[in-house]
Amino acid sequence: MDCDKCGKPAKVHLTQLVGGQVKKIALCNECANQNGVTDPTGFALADLLLAPGQAQLVPKPPASGRHCPECGFSLDDLQRVRRFGCGTCYSTFRDEVGQMIRGMHKGAEHLGKVPQGQIAEKQRREKIADLRGRLDAAVEDELYELAAALRDEIRQLEIEASPAGDFR
Repeated sequence: MDCDKCGKPAKVHLTQLVGGQVKKIALCNECANQNGVTDPTGFALADLLLAPGQAQLVPKPPASGRHCPECGFSLDDLQRVRRFGCGTCYSTFRDEVGQMIRGMHKGAEHLGKVPQGQIAEKQRREKIADLRGRLDAAVEDELYELAAALRDEIRQLEIEASPAGDFR
């Protein structure tokens, strides 16, 4: 298939649904680059489809606000295409992205997932680990009464965690 603009062999094939009709355009790499197809901020495919072979692109309006120092991506670009231009964009637009994430998810930090039935067991293991650390510190500081109380609390938690038929 040949490029719809210059007639060279096409390497880029674009398809868009416009008004219920499928519109297609084929471009060579050179024409794709000239028309902004490879630009991460997007391009107007409709401009290319207006008159295949003689399409004229409408220049994008200048973006306002902050820009990424690495790639020049703006907040307007992020809101329009819903993706970043480079890795530095994440730190450049940290505040705005944080607000977007909080609107979509329960929080802005991924803490992992624990199956619902294992939450109590996970908390019990964490508490036992904490108590063992405190027990070691109490023994080292020769606080034997505190150490005995911590040891008893650890034993009680371990008994609660063990299956019904498991006796120690």
